[in-house]
Amino acid sequence: MRALCATDLSAASEATIENETCLGCLDRIGVRTVHLVTVISANVHPGMPGVDFEERRRRGLDRYREVIEAAGFDVETHVVRGTPYRRLNGIAETVHADLTIVGSRGQSPLENRVVGSTARNLARTTVVPLLVNRVERAADDPDVLREHLFRHVLFATDFSEHADRAFDAFSYLRRATEEATLVHVRSPKDDGLDAGGGPAERLAERASTLEGWGIETRTEVRRGDPAEEILAVEAEVTPSTVLVGSKGRSRIRRLLLGSVSEEIVTRATGNVFLVPPPRAV
Repeated sequence: MRALCATDLSAASEATIENETCLGCLDRIGVRTVHLVTVISANVHPGMPGVDFEERRRRGLDRYREVIEAAGFDVETHVVRGTPYRRLNGIAETVHADLTIVGSRGQSPLENRVVGSTARNLARTTVVPLLVNRVERAADDPDVLREHLFRHVLFATDFSEHADRAFDAFSYLRRATEEATLVHVRSPKDDGLDAGGGPAERLAERASTLEGWGIETRTEVRRGDPAEEILAVEAEVTPSTVLVGSKGRSRIRRLLLGSVSEEIVTRATGNVFLVPPPRAV
């Protein structure tokens, strides 16, 4: 597997990249090559007085490269210019990345608890599964939250094809997963739509698959607003990562997450692993 790791060389990015536990988790799920990418804004020009962003960032990436190579990965570095989320998506497609990793400062009470602009734009447009790796908001020496990325996965499903695609990610995440909590939230409009079996039974089928892989699994069916209930479960069970699929019903809506997925990405307190729809042809 190939992972693209986006960095702006900030303390938040450094906490993600230099955390040995995170690197160990990536190794366990099968990542062998890491593409380190930093994007310089198109507004910054090489001739600007006192500015040598490219050289400084290359030195920073070389420092990170040494850490990641020492952990046993092959590493390639990329310093590019442009709009961060667009360039990151383009490189992900070019190198055939299996996932993109971006560090986020977590919740901000001054910004209505939204993730950073690059992480949020990536969540809306990503072409490959996206791991939003949350870090503490402390100004100095931040730590990655819930360091074991996939030890306990909270999987939220509405039993759609998008959720099924996200569940398929367990085929590789299971190598680093010990526990899983599966949750489905019913709203009033779901009443009478159980032709394929009740939600408890359908969750039990998925739980059986995970338990067959040695993952301790519990299931929960709730009623109410899906995003609010999923976030409530996250607060109660404190998983390492929330696993969720995103919707893209058309080429135009390909740029937008379903409202539930967007709420989870922007408001979750811990890590989020977002599995997008297939690439548009």
